[in-house]
Amino acid sequence: MVISQSLLTGLKHKLKSVIALSATILLVFMLSACSQTFQRQTCVALAEEVNYCLAPIPLDEMNQTWVRSATQKAGIRVDSSQHELMTQVEIDANGLTLVGLAPLGQALFTLIYDGSTLTSEQSVLLGSEFKAEYLLALIQLIYWPEETVNAHLQGARLTSGDCGGSKCRKIYADATNATMKVNTGTQNDSIVNIEYSHDDPWQAEIALQIPAAKFELTLTPI
Repeated sequence: MVISQSLLTGLKHKLKSVIALSATILLVFMLSACSQTFQRQTCVALAEEVNYCLAPIPLDEMNQTWVRSATQKAGIRVDSSQHELMTQVEIDANGLTLVGLAPLGQALFTLIYDGSTLTSEQSVLLGSEFKAEYLLALIQLIYWPEETVNAHLQGARLTSGDCGGSKCRKIYADATNATMKVNTGTQNDSIVNIEYSHDDPWQAEIALQIPAAKFELTLTPI
C-alpha cells in the first residue's frame, strides 16, 4: 500500500493530537474552569482518498435507537508516545456522549454527537489541535454495524471475519482507488485493523491499529 508522505505526516499529526494530554498532571484540577467548546467536522481522512463520515446512531433489532453505556480504560500509542485515560460512553435516543477522564477522574473532554452535529467541550490543556472527530470516528469503526460503516466510508470497505480465532474487522482501499496499491490478502495492505477478544464488542478487549501511522488504540472494559 502506498500513501503519500504528506498525507501520512498529516494523519499521524492528527492522531497524535487526539491523545495530546498534558504531562503536567498537577494542572488537571483547573479543567472544569478552563475549557473551550468547538463545533467539529463530521468527516475524517483515514488514508489518501479514503474518508469516513460520522454515521447516525444505529437502530437495534426492534428498530429502536441503541441504548449503550460503557466505561473503559483506553491506551493510545503513536510511534513511541503512549498515553492512558478512562472513557465513559453513553448512547441513547438523544445521541452519544463520550467523556475522557484523567487518571485521577477529572474530565479532559466531553464529546456530544446528536447524529448529525458534533460538539467538543475540552480542557484548554489539550489545545485547539485536539481533533474530537477522529476519536469518535474510531469508536464508530469499532462498534457500529458493518453495513452502517460501509455506507459512510468512501474509497475503502470494511470487512468482518475471524482472525486466528478472534473476531476482527479490517478496512481495505477499494480496488478502484488509483492512489493506493491494494492486495487484500495481507495484513500489511489493510488501512485499519481491529481485533476483539469477545463476540460481543461491548464486552470485548479491543485493539485497533492503523499500521501506516504507527497508531494503536486499546480499549478494556471496566
